[in-house]
Amino acid sequence: MSELPPDRLSVNPRSPFYNEATLARGIGIRFKGIERSDVEEYCVSEGWIRVAAGRALDRRGNPITFKHSGPVEPFFKDNAPAG
Repeated sequence: MSELPPDRLSVNPRSPFYNEATLARGIGIRFKGIERSDVEEYCVSEGWIRVAAGRALDRRGNPITFKHSGPVEPFFKDNAPAG
């Protein structure tokens, strides 16, 4: 497996950007310098993340998400520096 996280990744199994093996390894996201744990999907090349809007769901049962733009830095949690 690559040492670099993918350019785009989603936690939704219905998305074409879903990758179970990568998610099982553990992905961390740094957005605008702050580590986030509520990211539903991200894209490094386009510079955005999607986060859920609380518990709100659309009519199909999917979480309603907001798109935030800014620098995205994904990393594997198993390679994260200790401390």
